[in-house]
Amino acid sequence: MDLFEAMEQRRSIRKFTDEPVADDDLARILEAGRSAASWTNNQVWEIVLVRDPETKQRLAETLPKTNPAKKAIAGAPIVIAACGREGESGFYKGRASTTLGDWLMFDVALFLSNVTHAAHALGYGTVHVGLLDHAAAERVLGVPDGVKLVELMPLGRPTNPDKKAPGRKQVSEFLHQERY
Repeated sequence: MDLFEAMEQRRSIRKFTDEPVADDDLARILEAGRSAASWTNNQVWEIVLVRDPETKQRLAETLPKTNPAKKAIAGAPIVIAACGREGESGFYKGRASTTLGDWLMFDVALFLSNVTHAAHALGYGTVHVGLLDHAAAERVLGVPDGVKLVELMPLGRPTNPDKKAPGRKQVSEFLHQERY
């Protein structure tokens, strides 16, 4: 599958088969993430791979009861806990370089975007899970001070791989030329 197909066909997956993620595929997926752009090439991402069913269940419990991704976190073969080191991305000599301050979330999102497309290209599915008690999930994972959990991303083979991606807006609906 080429890159453009992966971007156009990718969809959020919340139901996974029991098939494990092949080690070679996982390595390729993480390599794709590693190649993401980042502020001054700081690569602030820190990734925790979770395979242990008990730990995945504890992470699922950090999501609100109404979050449909609870079962995805508990049931996926792997959960990628994407974290970032604070105070590096968007900073120069210890000072924020822009009014936006820390770019940690932006850089981790670039990493995860590459991961989602690589996973899809290899026949796996993912979903971005950010609606959770981040502090509780950080405690489950033992995340140290100075590092923040950005999101959890379940990874596995989708139970319904042929389901189509939802429609998207036309470019003309959000594109502005020269000025808003």
